[in-house]
Amino acid sequence: MKQVVFFVDGFNIYHALKENQEFHKYKWLNLKSLCGMFLSKNENLKSVFYFTAITPWNPLKRERHEKLIRAYKNENIQVVEGKFKKITKTCLADCKKEFKTYEEKQTDVNIAIYLLKLAYKNLYDKAIIVSADTDLVPSIKAVKDVFPEKEIGVIFPIGRRSDELINICDFKMKMKQKHLSNSLFPDTIKLKSGKHITKPKEWV
Repeated sequence: MKQVVFFVDGFNIYHALKENQEFHKYKWLNLKSLCGMFLSKNENLKSVFYFTAITPWNPLKRERHEKLIRAYKNENIQVVEGKFKKITKTCLADCKKEFKTYEEKQTDVNIAIYLLKLAYKNLYDKAIIVSADTDLVPSIKAVKDVFPEKEIGVIFPIGRRSDELINICDFKMKMKQKHLSNSLFPDTIKLKSGKHITKPKEWV
């Protein structure tokens, strides 16, 4: 039986859902259930890695995100955190003023590291990347060069695609609304600790 590991780009999924009001309710997404829908009968879900970063500037968003992470850890999903870095940008309008903002860092690097590290440890036969981020192309090429026997595929978050990823990966799959609607956590989750967490009221 093939051992399959999923590498989920958290922000790529988040922004795909955020862009459509109809999809906001799918933020309360059970990634393990979602990934399981893309397995064939001769494949085993070895593990799911979720790559993300916590927003430092918005306490309410942070609280919702941390609640989702607790739900993921309760499902034994491996959470790998990057970080946001404060940067200076210049206004593109006529004012040309500089302003401070945050930029998410490390997600694509962390995915690359884990993709290669787990291949060296022979912990998967097939790797499936859930993202449409073309920054991942070099790392996929590197793993395929060193481990040509490993299969690497991609699942595009709903409404997204990348021809560059299609060209480099062994296969592609598309996330559809039916996958999302059938992969939601219940509104209230009982954690292994005995505590309960509930779906954020904003995710309706």
